[in-house]
Amino acid sequence: MKIGIVGNQLKNECGELSEELQEWFGRRGVEAVSTLIRPAREMDQNPEEAGLEHCPELDGVIVLGGDGTLLRTARWVAAKGVPILGVNLGRLGFLTELEKMNMYEGLEAFLRGEYRIEERMMMETRLTRDQQVISATRSLNDVVIHRGPLARIIAVEAYIDGQYFTAYEGDGVIVSTPTGSTAYSLSAGGPIVSPTAPVMLVTPICPHTFYSRPLVISAEQRIKIILQPGFDTVMLTIDGQQGIHLEAKDEIDIFQSQVNTRLIKISGRHFFDVLREKLTQNDPVG
Repeated sequence: MKIGIVGNQLKNECGELSEELQEWFGRRGVEAVSTLIRPAREMDQNPEEAGLEHCPELDGVIVLGGDGTLLRTARWVAAKGVPILGVNLGRLGFLTELEKMNMYEGLEAFLRGEYRIEERMMMETRLTRDQQVISATRSLNDVVIHRGPLARIIAVEAYIDGQYFTAYEGDGVIVSTPTGSTAYSLSAGGPIVSPTAPVMLVTPICPHTFYSRPLVISAEQRIKIILQPGFDTVMLTIDGQQGIHLEAKDEIDIFQSQVNTRLIKISGRHFFDVLREKLTQNDPVG
C-alpha cells in the first residue's frame, strides 16, 4: 500500500504531523509520501510541483488542513480515481472525515479496510470568449460569478439547457454542487442539499429583484451564464481558489463532470449528524 500525505504549507503543524504520519505508516509496513502545498492564492503551482504527479500509484491521500486544502487536492487527484481522507486542522471542516483527536483511531480503521467510499459529483466549467474556449476547470464546491471591489451591481443572463431562464442583477450568482450547498451558497440564502443528491444549485448573491430565488435543477442539465456589458472588474471564481477576470459577453458553461471526488468515510456518522454539529459549534443556543 502507498499513501500520499498532503498538508498546507502555511500551517506549521502540518509539517510536523506529516513527518509523524510517515513514521507511523512506516511502522505498519505502509509507504507514505508527504508534500506541503502552497496556499490557494498562489495559482502558479501545479500537481507536479506539489509532488502529486504520480498520484495514480497511490491507494489514498490523507489531507491535513481544512476544506480549502481538500478542495484543491480533489481537483488534482479526482481524475485519477484516488480516494481522499480529510483530517480537520481548520475550523468547520464539512468535507473532512476525522478530527486530529481521533486521527490515529480512524487511520487504524482505514488500514483494516473498515471504510466506505462516497462519490461526490463535480462540475466542469468552460469559459468562452469570442467563440474561443479560454479556460476549462473542474470544481467540487462551486462556481461564482461576482462583482469586484466596487459596490456596484452586475447583470448576467442565465440559460438552462440552451433556453433563456432569467436575468440576475445584484452582486453575482453561485452555481454549486450538493457538496457546495453548505459553503458560499448557504451564506447567500441557498438550501442545504444532501451531498449525494444528483442536482445543482443556482443561488443569486444579494439580488436586486425580489423575485430572484435559489433554484435547484437536475445534475443532467447544463447552465450557461452570460455577462452583460457595462460592468467593470467582474470575476469568475472556482471553489473560492481560482480567479479569472471576465469581460462583457463572456459565456460560462457549467455542467456535471464525468469525474467524481471519492471521499473515504470511516466514522459512520450520517451527514446530518455532521451538519448539526458543525452548524451549532458557535451557536450558544444550539
